[in-house]
Amino acid sequence: MRNDYRTLDLFSGIGGFSLGLERAGPFRTIAFCEQDKFCQAVLRKHWPNTPIYDDVRTIDTDGLGRIDIIVGGFPCQPWSQAGQQRGAEDDRDLWPEMARLVAELRPRWLVGENVRGFVNQPMGLERSLSDLESLGYSAIPLIIPACAVDAPHRRDRVWIIAHADSGSEPDGAVDERARSGKLVADASSAGLQRSRHEPRETGDAGARQPVQLDSEARGQWRAEPGMGGMADGVPRWLDEPDTPRVASGVKNRAPRLKALGNAVVPQVVTQIGRAILTAECGNSDVGGVGE
Repeated sequence: MRNDYRTLDLFSGIGGFSLGLERAGPFRTIAFCEQDKFCQAVLRKHWPNTPIYDDVRTIDTDGLGRIDIIVGGFPCQPWSQAGQQRGAEDDRDLWPEMARLVAELRPRWLVGENVRGFVNQPMGLERSLSDLESLGYSAIPLIIPACAVDAPHRRDRVWIIAHADSGSEPDGAVDERARSGKLVADASSAGLQRSRHEPRETGDAGARQPVQLDSEARGQWRAEPGMGGMADGVPRWLDEPDTPRVASGVKNRAPRLKALGNAVVPQVVTQIGRAILTAECGNSDVGGVGE
């Protein structure tokens, strides 16, 4: 296993991806990309020596050096049920920029995240998987709720985990398993345990289906002590954040709530990071998802 995995954290928010990966093992964030000023201030507080780009379209890839993993919750507004769901027609659709960086930097791994509605939208999940395949990556989509790591709320999110396929070439080579409608990565080889239930329908017959972790299957997951779940009979998750929803005199209350609402659940990222390490080193001592 490598001494460190150099990470490029895109659409970083308040750093949930980097926090989760750092808890998993030797992941080190080389650069963030985030345009929100409040979120930038949070990132600078916790990662004072890590540069922050403010536009994914202008990142200087020549200055980054080796990148082992690209992560990012690319903007969900084009796909969210709370919006107009314009998908690829929305100018906030920045998946193409994330794919471009994958093409330029050729990381070993990519982890992307988006809202549940991303699955069925035109030019949504299917486009992302096709783009990754054309670049020579095998990818597996999963739907993982926050309650899978014992959080007291559902918060379904689509996660895309992709690995550079040594048996595939970029520019059009498509895995035959994907053509037949099967998941293009072997979940067990990455330490990712699939639900015993068949995935729910997510589109036309023959389309690739994301793995579901529903209320019955989430028992396969175990929360890390200190990161959720119970400790000495006391729940480590709070039902509500410390920031009051209706209150005056709380500094940065609105941007704090917005940042929390847009954030990924770090505990989920930690499990994914451990699964990646398991796949990298084949060491059973490295905890994977489901352990």
